[in-house]
Amino acid sequence: MKSLLLKEIKLATHPTNIIFLSLSFMMIIPNYQYYVLFFYTTLGIFFMCLQGRENHDIEYSLTLPVRKAQIVTARIGYAVILEIAQIFLAIPFAILRNGMFPSVNEVGMDANIALFGLSLLMLGLFNLLFFILYYRNPAKPGKAYFIASAVVMVYILAAESMTHVVPFFRDTLDTPDPQYLVAKLGVLALGAATFALLTVAAAHVSRRRFVALDL
Repeated sequence: MKSLLLKEIKLATHPTNIIFLSLSFMMIIPNYQYYVLFFYTTLGIFFMCLQGRENHDIEYSLTLPVRKAQIVTARIGYAVILEIAQIFLAIPFAILRNGMFPSVNEVGMDANIALFGLSLLMLGLFNLLFFILYYRNPAKPGKAYFIASAVVMVYILAAESMTHVVPFFRDTLDTPDPQYLVAKLGVLALGAATFALLTVAAAHVSRRRFVALDL
């Protein structure tokens, strides 16, 4: 599995994966929809799968002495590495942003602890939808991404809207740190746990679907 993961990093990485990781600096932009930063992460994962189709990555992987299920695990594992890396790279910029612009974010959720928890939930939802659809037919990553990204965009719109209309989001979560720290840490823990559960479910179903494919 380690060799397959290294193969993903060395051969499957798309240039946009690196570019989008560098976009973590967007956290310092005042009055911005910070969820969009993590949406770019999903776009990079799509480009990686699209590039894999054009480069016959799956066909090459099937010639290696590995099980078909391991191919899926390695790809999803690398996607998770990219997603978690984006989270960790964004944290210092969120701290910097709050030092530079201590005022609230007028557009939506502040760059705070709760934002990262809700972003993890969003990424977990994306993993579940995209990979299950992608491994049903790896030749059509665009269709899988269209559906998954549409749901993610609805999630973003709903999450940002709740910061304006739902009292718990508006008055507790959408506040500068360290205000309401316990509630925000709870959202972070819930988001992380849900991310893990949805991604594990995505991997389980995707492996089963990919193994059943006649390639």
